[in-house]
Amino acid sequence: MQQALLGGGCFWCVEAVFLQLRGVTKVVSGYAGGHTTNPVYEEICQGNTQHAEVILIDFDEQQISYPQLLDVFFATHDPTTLNRQGNDVGTQYRSVIFWLDDKQKQQAEFYIEDLKAEGLDIVTELAAAPVFYPAEAYHQNFYARNPAQGYCNFSIPPKLLKLRTKFQDLLKAQ
Repeated sequence: MQQALLGGGCFWCVEAVFLQLRGVTKVVSGYAGGHTTNPVYEEICQGNTQHAEVILIDFDEQQISYPQLLDVFFATHDPTTLNRQGNDVGTQYRSVIFWLDDKQKQQAEFYIEDLKAEGLDIVTELAAAPVFYPAEAYHQNFYARNPAQGYCNFSIPPKLLKLRTKFQDLLKAQ
């Protein structure tokens, strides 16, 4: 098993996408990249901790590769707008890849350079993985438990549609 640590806006949205992928065995929403020890959601929302909302993904490399996770990551959020995803604004919503080893770092650097070569202005932060703090229990698997919640109902279905359209070969069997 391998792990990946990614932030692409609201963790409810990112988590909902990655839970659909074959080979992904676990996704934990949380916080990383800030200066506050053991942050809580209310602090994160104020934007004072510098933590990003992130997900920690456990995945089986025999079923899905790290570059494939990056394909999904870059296709299902906006990596060109600094500290913003849709209506969510603030450093906690930044696009970020926290690499866990040199191989992940190199793969992410290559991916970002490739996108830049295509003319995209990528603002995704790339940094060594800091301490990861799991979010409060009520944030875990939020969309699956709250599909009718207003924010979820507005923000997540378009991401899932894009995932199902573009990455059908990476989806778990239904």
